[in-house]
Parts: sequence; C-alpha cells; structure tokens
Amino acid sequence: MRKFVIGLLAFIGFLTLSGCQKTASPTYLKTPYTQNEFVMGTTCTLTIYDKGKKSALKDGFAMIHHVDAEATLTRGGSVLDKINDNAGIKPVKVPKDFMPLLEKAYYFSKNSNGSFDMAIGAVTNLWQIGLPGARVPAQSEIDKALPLVNWRDVKLDTKNNTAYLTKKGMRLDFGGIAKGWVADKVKAVLAKDGVTAAIIDLGGNVVVMGHSPLGTNRDWHVGIQDPTAPRGTAVGTIPESNESIVTAGTYEQYLISNGHKYIYLFDPQTGYPYDNNLASVTIVSKNSVDGDALSNAAFDKGLKGGLQYMNAKNSDHIQAIFITNDKKIYLTNGLKKQFKFDADSGYHKGNF
Repeated sequence: MRKFVIGLLAFIGFLTLSGCQKTASPTYLKTPYTQNEFVMGTTCTLTIYDKGKKSALKDGFAMIHHVDAEATLTRGGSVLDKINDNAGIKPVKVPKDFMPLLEKAYYFSKNSNGSFDMAIGAVTNLWQIGLPGARVPAQSEIDKALPLVNWRDVKLDTKNNTAYLTKKGMRLDFGGIAKGWVADKVKAVLAKDGVTAAIIDLGGNVVVMGHSPLGTNRDWHVGIQDPTAPRGTAVGTIPESNESIVTAGTYEQYLISNGHKYIYLFDPQTGYPYDNNLASVTIVSKNSVDGDALSNAAFDKGLKGGLQYMNAKNSDHIQAIFITNDKKIYLTNGLKKQFKFDADSGYHKGNF
C-alpha cells in the first residue's frame, strides 16, 4: 500500500512569525539546501530554505532511517518482521516510540471499518506489486490468505508495549501508513532544529512547512498530479501551508499481466487490486499519517462512499480530492472554493 503523489508547482509566499517573545526573522535562500536518498523503497527528498540550517538535513534523514529500520520490510530484522514472524505464536515486545504507529494503524482500521486494514500483509505479500517478484497469485492462494486479513485479530497491549497477531500466517503491512508517520516525525525534527520553511517529500508523501519563501505572506501552491500524464503535470492547484498532501493513485506502481493492469492498492474483501473507476485520491491534512491511511480507506470506499466518509472528516480539517478515470474531479466541501482547475488539463468538475 505504498503512496505516491503530486508535484509542488510553484512556491509562493513568505513566512511570518508570531509569538510572545521577539525572535529574529529567518533569512531564506533562493537556492535551498536539498538532499535526497533512496530509503523506504522510494526516493526521499528534504528541502530547507532557512539559511544556516543545512545540518537539519542530516537530522531529518537520521529519523527516516530510524523508522525504516523498525517499520518497513526493506532490510529484514525490523520490528514489523518480528511481529509477523511470531503470528499465532506469541506477543512481541515493541519499542516505546514505535507503539503509537501501531495504535494509529489500529485506529484507522477500526474507524474505516476495515477499508484500511493494517493486516492486509497476507495479501500484499502474495502479489509483491512494486517488487521484482510481482505476480498474479492463484485464486487458491488468495482464498487461503483472505481469512488472515482482519485488523480485529491484531491485539495491542499498550501497557506492556506488545503486539500479537492471533492467527498463524497473518502479516502486518504498513506501506499505507509508515511514510506518513515518518513524514510527521521529520517535520518535528526540522522544527526542533529551527527550520521554518521546508518541503518534506517521501516518495510523494509531501509536507509543506511554513509559508513559501519566494513571495509575500502567501501559501505554497501545490499541484495535484494528472494520473494520466508524466510527473509534474497538474490538473489543478491548492494553496497550503503547514499541511500534508498524500495521494493514492493507479499510475505509479502496478503489474501488467495478460493485458490487465493491477494496481498496488488492495481490496481487503476480495484480495485483488481495486478496479472502481478511481484514478487517484488525495488527502489534505495536518498530519501526514492521517492522510496516508485515509487515502487507502477512501479509495476502498469508492467515489460516493469515499466522499461521504471524507466529508464527515471536515470537523477534523481533513479534505480530499477524488479523480476518476473519465477525467472528472470531485472535491470535499472544504476544498470547493480553494481548488483551482487547470483549464488546459482536460479535467472537469464532477457532480452527482
């Protein structure tokens, strides 16, 4: 359940500071400090505009590597590996700083009624989409895996910091939430280092910190990727500051087999990738971990169900953009006045 998103088209704005104490205004660079590495199975890029804060890049990537070692399967021997290896055997002790990620995954599994399911790993492990061993599994394999996909069979003991998968063969898969989690962690690290204007891009999970340094007291303008065009081609833009923008889409990682395209987003009920006329779902939220999980959940629910589900999140200041294969764009209520369509994109506002 990996996530990929958007491009930042124009960086417009200038950060204004306020507070009880007088603080020297930061100086911003026209050419920012930038570093990128291939981590967590994707290209991660940190961009910092504050002059004198280059060392924060090192601290940011240290956090990325720390979470990668615990929450992903890219190296082996992670906490996630240990939990999966002991499914149906015994609870596994979890590092204290890792437990909140498990709690978040459990919360969204329950809140979405399983549309986001933290225990989807038994299915994703069969398909391996995005990895060298990608294949279409036999129906018998899928039928065997489906009973193991149920977040209710995950037992978390927050008092003793343990996690237990009650059925042998169960597997957690945090591809749909880990990058959001680490993006929030990196934002906290950069803020602690005194960074006020930055872009965190973890393979498409984007967080914009502060305001853009290239204008006057204005937001970053974030472009929403056209699912049918090369990266950087937008269907429209939204103005944002101190926000996360995460997209689940059909256009990044997929498997072509016998002329059929299988995407990397899976239906927990069928064990197959979705095929529901959605091309992408973008979530705008304060916390990237929320956007990561919700983009999966909203995709699962389809256009009408997803819109209804996400509009109910309006009180949490969480919004969504749904793009369909027939080039229509549907917006949650809080974005209808903010989203600016690109007239040349060929996409149009969708209505029911």
